[in-house]
Amino acid sequence: MSSSSFSYLLTCLILLSSLSYVSFAANPRTPIDVPFGHNYVPTWAYDHIKYFNGGSQIQLTLDKYTGTGFQSKGSYLFGHFSMYIQMVAGDSAGTVTAFYLSSQNAEHDEIDFEFLGNRTGEPYILQTNVFSGGKGDREQRIYLWFDPTKAYHRYSVLWNMFQIVFFVDDIPIRVFKNSNDLGIKYPFNQPMKIYNSLWNADDWATRGGLEKTDWSKAPFIASYKGFHVDGCEASVNAKFCDTQGKRWWDQPEFHDLDAAQWQRLKWVHSKYIIYNYCTDRKRFPQIPTECIRDRDI
Repeated sequence: MSSSSFSYLLTCLILLSSLSYVSFAANPRTPIDVPFGHNYVPTWAYDHIKYFNGGSQIQLTLDKYTGTGFQSKGSYLFGHFSMYIQMVAGDSAGTVTAFYLSSQNAEHDEIDFEFLGNRTGEPYILQTNVFSGGKGDREQRIYLWFDPTKAYHRYSVLWNMFQIVFFVDDIPIRVFKNSNDLGIKYPFNQPMKIYNSLWNADDWATRGGLEKTDWSKAPFIASYKGFHVDGCEASVNAKFCDTQGKRWWDQPEFHDLDAAQWQRLKWVHSKYIIYNYCTDRKRFPQIPTECIRDRDI
């Protein structure tokens, strides 16, 4: 190859690299295919985690002896976190596949995705919850508009000072707004780790515990990839993030959903929601204060 041809090829490669960087920077929520071990470590039952494709994909296994899980190496104050998950197939009654963020203190903050298994042919239930200052009991449950056992789907959390948004394949399914002005604590000063787990919860998970795990169907397997973390890493004792106002998730366009996102959220709530604590007058005779802002959904 001549020196001029080599120079031309090198220039092209540099331009392509630059374009790739610009493309990612323009869409910071685009996941990067990084290995599991870059940001995560096993939590328990290490032998129940299998690694594939150089660690870019893993499987969690649940049997009658134990489940397993993993957690992030770092703790984060705000950001965008997502995971591609393929749920336990077949008869998954009694099993729970979880993806959540949680702080370490007694009055902890927590942001939960919990996927509740079911008998063969019955749909999965996705339960979300938000704890702030140790108070939870904010469950919402939906059916998904697809079978989550057939393929990977992306589950994401956007968390900033203004809102917490749960996404399924970039469709918002729930918003928890900062209602500190109404006297409701909001997660803003306790860094959280990211956790994922597969475990047996047949005392409550399926039909309130009426359907038990059928261990003859074990092992149960959930698969993960796309370990995306874009957050402000902080020590567990941090009270603020030193990049507040400087990262993409703090920008004005992420202080609220846009018009199209609100329409998608209303679509989910009109067609797929099966339980909302905000409308449960048996548990809450008076509407919870933070639900006042949800009335237009």
